[in-house]
Amino acid sequence: MADYNILNYGAQPDGITNNSEVIQRAIDECTESGGGRVVIPAGNFLSGTLILKSNVDLHLESGAILTSSIRQEDMIDFARNFKDENEDVGWEGGCFLCAFHQENISITGLGTIYGQGDKIFYDDNSDGGFNECPLNIRTELRPRTTFFEDIKNLVVKDITFKDAAFWTLHMAGCEHVIVNGIKILNNQRGANNDGIDPDTCKDVVISNCIIKAGDDAIVVKNSEPMAAKYGSCENIVISNCVLYSHDSALKIGTETFNAIRNVILSDCVFRDCSRGVGIWARDGAIIENIHIHHISGNTKRYADCPERSFAPRWWGKGEPIFISSTYRNSKHKFPGKIRDITFDHIYMKCESSIFIAGEEDSRIKNISIQNINLSMEKQGTQPADIFDEQPSERNVYPHAIPVVYSRFTDNLEVDGSVKYVEPYNILDNRIYEIEDCSNVNISIKERE
Repeated sequence: MADYNILNYGAQPDGITNNSEVIQRAIDECTESGGGRVVIPAGNFLSGTLILKSNVDLHLESGAILTSSIRQEDMIDFARNFKDENEDVGWEGGCFLCAFHQENISITGLGTIYGQGDKIFYDDNSDGGFNECPLNIRTELRPRTTFFEDIKNLVVKDITFKDAAFWTLHMAGCEHVIVNGIKILNNQRGANNDGIDPDTCKDVVISNCIIKAGDDAIVVKNSEPMAAKYGSCENIVISNCVLYSHDSALKIGTETFNAIRNVILSDCVFRDCSRGVGIWARDGAIIENIHIHHISGNTKRYADCPERSFAPRWWGKGEPIFISSTYRNSKHKFPGKIRDITFDHIYMKCESSIFIAGEEDSRIKNISIQNINLSMEKQGTQPADIFDEQPSERNVYPHAIPVVYSRFTDNLEVDGSVKYVEPYNILDNRIYEIEDCSNVNISIKERE
């Protein structure tokens, strides 16, 4: 395999010079010659948008830092033709590393890809001094770190992503994807700085990763423009990861414009998340055959600043499990269907309910939660007194916190135990609250 060292093309490791032209030339020559490694050596290399090509391994050596520009003139409008009704998708923000309709692309090595999110996020102290709500932003231009569309055989291995300004690793319509041994170290109060987003992808394995993000750590979704082009999102395996997030450790949805099925998450640790696993149907499709097992960790509620227009609150109030099928808003269509979901061997310290809630015309079916061991324990600064169904017409509203809450669910089984740890404030002593459900079997024992 031939190496194409960017120093030989005139790259300057000063963190100031925009090296996009010379790095792009190395990438282009590499792919035109049949493939090889484009080598980023030790040093800090600033660049605008780079477009990766087939049979190219972008290899960052130990000590290498590839820094994303955050100037609009250095970014391409990679999504100018995308249309999406959902807010906060951020197609307009530009992208640092991208590729379109290629094959055999990899990003490897022990170096760092730096998004300069720390130059964009700042604390405006609008949450009353709790220092927990989403950070504010200095600029509307927040390029996502990567966007890979319709790539066959994509590998991301060993690399560190640091301080993303928007989504970090976004794979859209890709097939045969391996993500192994990477670290994503984002600001844990940064809105929209998701870790890994498999969007309308097929055959994806994510393993042995450490992800710290303000927004969701891993998001399996089916966005509107990608669903129209590539269909369903399926066959996703996630294992042996440590996931930190002020939103969900694993989120499935909310963007559900085509089916999401065959997702397995196992042997992971969730740390300081607003939610453990969240599953949302909002846009009319089916979510099915989701299996979660052997999870340990904690969930907690963080402070909000609802009077602010930008990122007023996190989604989640400390639920270990959240399954929701409801209307996004009054203008939206039928939410979709959620069915055939299993959880087992879950050990979580949490501040809110196992929440499973559909609607009369969008009932949730066949949910099995076995061997779940919860400790209801106050960990943060906020009380346990509200339900959160964002984004939806129901939104956020006061409610007592049972261990299990279910609405419009058919065939629900829950088996496990709960421990209340002082000073957790029990607003009522119900183990469960059931509304308009059928064939429910809940066995939760209170333990010392």
